[in-house]
Amino acid sequence: MRVITGIAGGRKLKSPDGEAVRPTADHVKQAMFNILQFDLEGRRVLDLFGGSGQLGIEALSRGARETVFVDSSRTSAALIRENLKRCGLNGRVLQTDALSFLARGEKFDVIFIDPPYDSGLYAAVLERINAVDNLTEGGIIVCEARAGTELPEMTGPYRKLRERRYGSVKICLYTKAAYEQRQ
Repeated sequence: MRVITGIAGGRKLKSPDGEAVRPTADHVKQAMFNILQFDLEGRRVLDLFGGSGQLGIEALSRGARETVFVDSSRTSAALIRENLKRCGLNGRVLQTDALSFLARGEKFDVIFIDPPYDSGLYAAVLERINAVDNLTEGGIIVCEARAGTELPEMTGPYRKLRERRYGSVKICLYTKAAYEQRQ
C-alpha cells in the first residue's frame, strides 16, 4: 500500500494487522482519484472510517488543504497518525463514532465513506450527512462498497451522480447541487 502521486507519491503506508481494516485496493484508489483529480486542490476533505488513512493521505498528497480522519478504533487512529508522519503530512485524527462526528455539523468539500462492508452504515451515514448538511455546494461524496451493495439515493439538494464497478468493488459518487441547478 503506497501513496500514488503528489508530494508524498511513492511513500509506503503501514498496513493494518489482521482483517479489522480493509484497505482500498490500489487499482480502485487510482480510479477514484482519477475521477477526483481536479476536485482536491485547496479543498477540505473528510476521511470517514479512516482505517489506515490512505484515502485522506492521498488527498493531502495531491493538494487538499486539510483532511480530517475519523475512526472509532484506537488502533486505526494510531495507524493513521503513524502513516501521516511517514509521509511528512499533517491531518486532524479523531477517534470517535462517525455518526456523532457528522452531527457536529462541520462542512467538507470531499467526503470519503468506506465503512466495514457488512456494517449496514451506508444508509445511516448518508442520511446524517443529508440531515446535517455536511457537504459544501458542489462538493463530492465518494462511497466505496461491495459491488452487490445497494446504495441509497439522497434527498435534495443531494443527488447520486454515478456508480462505477471495479471487480468486486463499486464506487458511488454523490454531490450537493448548486442553487442554480436545483431550480
